[in-house]
Amino acid sequence: MTPTGSSSPPPPPSRSASALLARRDELAAQVAELHWDLGGLTYEMAIRDHFRLDLLVRRAAILQERDAELAEVERLLRLQDSASAGSCPSCAAPHSRGALFCWQCGTTLMERAPSAAVPVAADGKQDTAAGRQDTADGKQDTLVMDPVGASKQ
Repeated sequence: MTPTGSSSPPPPPSRSASALLARRDELAAQVAELHWDLGGLTYEMAIRDHFRLDLLVRRAAILQERDAELAEVERLLRLQDSASAGSCPSCAAPHSRGALFCWQCGTTLMERAPSAAVPVAADGKQDTAAGRQDTADGKQDTLVMDPVGASKQ
């Protein structure tokens, strides 16, 4: 609140946030139209007492895809302040920081890489005394996640 009692306007959104907001608005309009169309199609089939389940399933699948994308964009907008987002290298779908797989196409966004932080003893074996645990077969289970393509640059 300012001294006059009115609240100050929020800061303008960044370019990525404004692109996400535009995409959200576009997807929300598509989802609303697809809901309307699916309901109308179902109604028309009902009054004619002739349902084509294959057609309804195809239309519902399209609606489900758009609705899932809208939910992901809204989630990214909520995380905008606390996490940096990127896009899938395969399909360019947005993803949040730390995502392992693309929500849309399933492409791996992070891959396993050997840890450079694991100390090696003089005999060439990894030091397990630093709080790490060995697996049942005696090998050490160390997981370091690197963005796909980051180590290839």
